[in-house]
This record gives sequence, C-alpha cells and structure tokens, in this order.
Amino acid sequence: MTSYTDKGSKPDGGKFLCFDHIVFWVGNAKQAASYYCTRMGCQHIAYKGLETGSRNYAAHVVQQNKIRFVFVSAYEPNEKEVNLHVAKHGDGVKDVAFTVEDINVIVQKAKERGATLVRDIWEEQDEHGVVKFATVKTFGDTTHTFVQRSGYRGLFLPGYRASNRHDVLSDNLPPAKLDFIDHVVGNQPDLSMESAAKWYEKTLQFHRFWSVDDTQLHTEYSALRSIVVTNWDETVKIPINEPAPGKKKSQISEYVDYYGGAGIQHIALNTSDIITTIRNLKARGTEFLTVPDTYYKMLRKRLKADNFKIKEDLDILQELRILIDYDENGYLLQIFTKNMQDRPTLFLEVIQRHNHSGFGAGNFKALFESIELEQQERGNL
Repeated sequence: MTSYTDKGSKPDGGKFLCFDHIVFWVGNAKQAASYYCTRMGCQHIAYKGLETGSRNYAAHVVQQNKIRFVFVSAYEPNEKEVNLHVAKHGDGVKDVAFTVEDINVIVQKAKERGATLVRDIWEEQDEHGVVKFATVKTFGDTTHTFVQRSGYRGLFLPGYRASNRHDVLSDNLPPAKLDFIDHVVGNQPDLSMESAAKWYEKTLQFHRFWSVDDTQLHTEYSALRSIVVTNWDETVKIPINEPAPGKKKSQISEYVDYYGGAGIQHIALNTSDIITTIRNLKARGTEFLTVPDTYYKMLRKRLKADNFKIKEDLDILQELRILIDYDENGYLLQIFTKNMQDRPTLFLEVIQRHNHSGFGAGNFKALFESIELEQQERGNL
C-alpha cells in the first residue's frame, strides 16, 4: 500500500470544492428515487418533467444532508441517448458532478490538456440566480460535469421545482444520518487503470493519493489493483480499480462484463455515527454484505497484539458486520450494501473515519471473500 505525499505543483487557477451531485440514468426514475428514499433515508427534494416543461426527460432529485442523487429517465421510446445507455449498462451512474470555483480556468486548462468536451461552458438561470456548467468525458461512457453555483440561491439547479412528494413511509422510519459523499469508485477493464488515473492527473490536475497492487489485495481466487486520485485540496477522491489475473473471475471483471465496460462501481457515503446509521438502514430494509465471524476473531487478535483501542463496542460492530481497518494514525469503519439493482454492478458503502484517510485495504480480503460468496450464488465466480 502506498500513500503519496507529493501533490505536485499547485494547479494554476480553478478549484474543485466537493462532489456536487451524481446523475443516474435509469429505466424508471420515479421508482429509483423512491427506492433511495425508502431504503437509504433520502428526501425527494426537486423534480423536472412534463409538468415543468421538460418534454423529453423526467429527473427526480433526492437529498440527504450534502448527498444529492439525480435519477433521469427518457419519456419517448425512440429517444436514443438515455435509452441506449440503460439498455447497455442497466441502471447506473452517468455523471459525477463537482462543485467548482472559476469554471472558465478549469475548462480552459482541461481543453489545453486534451480533455474531450461533451458540452462546453453553458449557463442556466431562474429567479434564484445563474449557474455555469461544462461537461467532460472520462472513462467508459461516464462524464464529469463542473458546476459553478457561487451566486445561486435555489433549491437545486435552474429548471427544477420543489418536490411536493412526501414519502409517508419515511415519517415512520429511522433517519439514516448519512452526511456527504466520501469517494466514488470507477472500475476499469484489465490494464486500463493507469491510463484512467493519468487522465485525471493530466486534464484535471489531480494527484495520486493512495494505491495498492495485487500483491497486497488478493484472495485465493481473485485480486485487484487500485489508484486513488484526488484534487489539490483532497476533497474529491476517486479510486480507480482494475482486476488482476487470478484463478477465477474477480468482482471487478464481473462488474465490467455486466456493465459493459468501465463505470462507477460504488459510492461511499460518510457518517459520523456508523452504528446508528447501519441499525437504521437495516430497519429500512437495506441489505448489506456479510462477513464471517472468523474475521472478528482475527481482528480481536490483531487489535490486542498491536495494543490498538477503538471507541466503539466490538461486539456491536460484529453484530452489525461492520469492518475495521487501522494504522498508527487512526482507524476507519466501513460496510458495503448488496447491489442496488439486479445487475451485479453498482453498490454503496457507508464509512466513518477516525483520523484515517485510507480506503480499507486491510478489509479487502474479507470483503472480496464475502463478494465471492455472492458471486458463487450468481454462478459467476
């Protein structure tokens, strides 16, 4: 495992602030949005569609604290872009948007450095102000939209109206307490990770933050390599994974096969109280991967040998099947949902950090083994 301390030279102008929102292209936006509200504890906050003058697409926005997901579906049967994307990839993430400062400089630099612009800078406005956007192509069919919303005072973005959808179920369900998007992971076909990471370094002036290779991350059957790239302020982190050769098909290869190429594998959501969050998400019917008791037996031995103390009750973490990874600086707690749709593609992670900026390398083996059990059931291992 490698942590990189050299950020390189500071980018000259233009700043990435945080994840702005994530756009999913799906077969049925209304139902997908409802699922994320009921299961994940989001609120339906905004909408655009036929009733607001959007003739081609319906878009439903759900939010939880700083997390915003937008679900988009096409109305017309012969609409090509969204429909073909959904036919090929299934329901999945199309765009990961970043809030930026000085979009003009960021786009200019990206152009100079060879980025493919899907759409150059454009503006949208309503009575709440003006927002500037630009969209670039990244790996696979995935895009990044830059959003400069400094002067905007509206609920989400121009063109959306406040939702009048009140989910009565949510009144009776416990809050999920998820705060913000911690990181977003992109899976690549074999031998594509390096070029994807270099794209971020070159065109967006991101730097390498962390990496692991297949000597560190492997089980009896499968392995992966991963490079995490991030912006200068390290507020936007994107791990890039690829499969490494193993005896059987790795979960990264399975993803690439079912998604039809590179794409977003999972979204990690940060909480400051993972025990309450997972209890409440389980009460809402969210399903998580499970790890065997042997994981906790080994963990107890390691914690004791290293004389490492955690604040949480280990018995409760074991009961909820939450994973722990630690080093000399601190520790993190994490858990992964099962796939969020029928295709074994996108899933979610819940993470809590205690002065630990890693990505759970110590848990990859346990995680892989639990995913391999699921793959076995699907007949895909």
